[in-house]
Amino acid sequence: GNMVEWCLPQDIDLEGVEFKSMASGSHKIQSDFIYFRKGLCFGLACFANMPVESELERGARMKSVGILSPSYTLLYRYMHFLENQVRHQLEMPGHYSHLEAFYDDKKGVLPDSRGTPTSQQPVHWLPSIHRYMYPEMKITHPAGCMSQFIKFFGEQILVLWKFALLRKRILIFSPPPVGVVCYRVYCCCCLANVSLPGLGGTVPESKPFFYVNVADIEMLETEVSYVACTTEKIFEEKRDLYDVYVDNQNVKTHHEHLQPLLKVNSADKEKYRRLNDQRQMLMYSQEVGEDCSSCEEDLFILFFMEQNNRIFQTLMEVSASQDKTLTADHARGMGLDPQGDRSFLMDLLEVYGIDVMLVIDNPCCT
Repeated sequence: GNMVEWCLPQDIDLEGVEFKSMASGSHKIQSDFIYFRKGLCFGLACFANMPVESELERGARMKSVGILSPSYTLLYRYMHFLENQVRHQLEMPGHYSHLEAFYDDKKGVLPDSRGTPTSQQPVHWLPSIHRYMYPEMKITHPAGCMSQFIKFFGEQILVLWKFALLRKRILIFSPPPVGVVCYRVYCCCCLANVSLPGLGGTVPESKPFFYVNVADIEMLETEVSYVACTTEKIFEEKRDLYDVYVDNQNVKTHHEHLQPLLKVNSADKEKYRRLNDQRQMLMYSQEVGEDCSSCEEDLFILFFMEQNNRIFQTLMEVSASQDKTLTADHARGMGLDPQGDRSFLMDLLEVYGIDVMLVIDNPCCT
C-alpha cells in the first residue's frame, strides 16, 4: 500500500494523506496532480510514475510530492515546484534538501491538533455565501479551467448551478487523471457565489473537498453540503453519502424530489445562450494573440454571481413586502422558468429560510 516516506514538520498528523495525495487507479497513468482536504487544511500533490528494473518495486516507481496549507487559494503557485520535485524524487530517491529548503522558506502557522489556529484565523472555505473574494479564490493559473468546464458540461452547467445553489452534496466521478476533475469541483463551487450582504447566515457553506476516497467515508457521512470528486466507482452505490452524482457529463440524483431539476428548461437554455454570447463578445474584443483566459474566468464567475444576486435580491424584496407573494412575473424577472423552476424555487426558499408565498400554480395563468 501507500506510505508516507518523508515529511516536515515531523509531528504533524498525516493519517490517511498517503491515499489522498495519490488517487486510486493512478498506477495506470504517467503523471497527475491532485487537490484534497486534510482536516482544516488543503493539499496539492503532484504524482509521477516511472518504470524501473526492480522486482521489489514491481517494475514501477510511483511517488507524490505534496504540500498542505490552511487555504487552497495559492497552492497552484507551487505546482511547477512540486512537478519538478516528484521527478527528482523518482530519479534520486531520498534526497530531500530542496524540500527542506522550500519548507523553511514557506512555513507559516498551521492550526494545531485541536483545530484552533495559533495566529489569525485564515479563510478556509471559499467561495462562500457570506463574501465574494474572487481574487483570493483562484486555484489555477489562467489556463482556462472555466472555459473547459463550460465546454465539457454544456447546458448541464445550469443543472449543476441549481444543485450548487441549493447546497447539495455533489460527487463527481472520473477515472484518473484527477487533476482536471479537481478543477471541476472548484468551478462547481464558483457557480454558487452570492455577494449580497446579510444573506443566509444559517446556510451551509459550499465546501470544495476536492479528491475523496473510501478513507473519507466516515467524514462525508457527517457533511450536509460539499462538492468533491473521486476515482472510486464504489461511491456510486453509497447513496447516503451524496445527493447528486456526476459521471462524465451525466448528472443524476436518486432523490425523487430533485428529479425535476435535472431537466434543462427554456430559461436555462436562454441563460446558456447569453453566457456563450458574452464569451463570444469577449473573444472578439481581444486583440489578436492576446491571452484572455483570465478575463473569461472573470466573466464566467461574474455571470453566475450576478444571476444569483438577482434571484436573492428579488426574493428578499418580496419577503419584505406586505403580501409576500412571489408571482410568475417575479420568476421571469429572476431569469427563471415559472413552471420548470417551480420545485427549484421551493427548495431555494426552504434552504435559505426565505418567507414568501409562491403562487405559480396554474400553467394557463402564467
